[in-house]
Amino acid sequence: MRIAIGEVSHETNTFCPALTEVTEFRAREWAHGQEIVARHRSVRSYLGGMLDAAESLGIEIAPTFATQATPSGTISHHAYEMIRNELLIGLRNAGPIDAICLALHGAGVAEHVDDLEGDLLARVREQVGSTLPIIVTLDLHANVTPEMARHATALLAVNFYPHVDSYDRGSEAIRLAHRIVGTGTVPRTHLSRIPMLVPTSATSLSPVKEINERCWGWEAKPGVIDCTFVHGFPHTDVPLIAASVIAIADGDGAIAREAATDVASFAWQVREGLLRRSPAPAEAVRQALSLEGGPIVINETSDNPGGGAPGDGTHLLRALLDANTPSTCFGFIYDRETAVQAHAAGVGATIRVVLGGKTDHLHGAPIETDAYVTCLTDGRFIRQSPMGRGAQADLGRMARLRIGAVDVLVSSVREQTLDAEVFLLHGIDVTRYKIVGLKSSQHFRAGFEPLAAHILTADSPGLTTLDLTSFPYRRVNRPVWPLDLEMTYRPA
Repeated sequence: MRIAIGEVSHETNTFCPALTEVTEFRAREWAHGQEIVARHRSVRSYLGGMLDAAESLGIEIAPTFATQATPSGTISHHAYEMIRNELLIGLRNAGPIDAICLALHGAGVAEHVDDLEGDLLARVREQVGSTLPIIVTLDLHANVTPEMARHATALLAVNFYPHVDSYDRGSEAIRLAHRIVGTGTVPRTHLSRIPMLVPTSATSLSPVKEINERCWGWEAKPGVIDCTFVHGFPHTDVPLIAASVIAIADGDGAIAREAATDVASFAWQVREGLLRRSPAPAEAVRQALSLEGGPIVINETSDNPGGGAPGDGTHLLRALLDANTPSTCFGFIYDRETAVQAHAAGVGATIRVVLGGKTDHLHGAPIETDAYVTCLTDGRFIRQSPMGRGAQADLGRMARLRIGAVDVLVSSVREQTLDAEVFLLHGIDVTRYKIVGLKSSQHFRAGFEPLAAHILTADSPGLTTLDLTSFPYRRVNRPVWPLDLEMTYRPA
């Protein structure tokens, strides 16, 4: 058996003002053929799971094309055309294949293409024909559309946030393709779209925990292959955004429909629990100082580069500097200019910095202050978080600055903080600190929950704030909850 694999992944935040160009994809991943195998073997990624499962089953893999970019604004028309063509050419040159497994995101938006994955799958299906199995993995924040379901043989979204099961879903995709080709399994999918925008919600907490358990109850029934509650991505303004439930059964569309409808109804019933209020940064710092033990991790959810935010916001950092409490660290703020300045000055220098706030003032004004250069690195390390363990991280030239009593990490690449390795790279053992500030919504939990005495979420104005009513939606289909609190919904 021979299966082609590939990846196109981008979480598009259309509220970001700039277009995302090809250079941003090339900066993170732009791989062909065996380069894909080299990058993902033994890595806990979707493609890593596909590679390991294929090896265990004796399946030959035909790697085609893989690209991804850090979440950002709408993809330019030119960039999407180039990406789409690279994948189609890779599949065309793959030779004889029995199935295709693709790692897609599900929240991609390009100029003039609101449903990037639906369009991409339509083009793939047109090229390979109507019968070849196409198994697709999706991010939990996919805005799943009928077009995606129509052209894919099966859609497998991750179950967890943080996405610690990306590797497992990649493995499942290969194993399902193997079943379809080898044993005649016939996936029947039912998609229930829920007119609901879900703020970033950890799956270890209620009510998402209970929604997932309801899904798994259906998966325990005979004939049900998969049932997943997909949160959708609310930080984008296109008509198709929504939460959804994907249910897949072996040859039985009726039970898939029953499962999807039941879980969608339950998710709607418990939706009020999804609305969480988090303190502003100054209040979060005050609360942290009142708690016993450490470290107390404060995550700045409103400036999460993993959701398209700039990563150079200063709201939380300013609050930490104002408190000026010993044993406080912040990691990290994206500011290439300051990192370059620190490297030019060298370790031991005291420099005058204008830190952060260079993208906009929504996320906080720049901080003008003196900073002591404690440590300089190349920003390269191997991820140890259960999410993406084994992957090479490259945050460019980085600096550890001491500002008052606070240790501040500065990066040259925009990315969220996933684990403590970036701190260790700069000589910081977070377990010895009282307060650890970082930029992330939920993914940091995979790496920091085992270390933290407490976790507090700080929210403020920003492109990934929990307050969805603050976004100037113009194109989203209405009514939709929670923008329209009094609306009603009944799954079809």
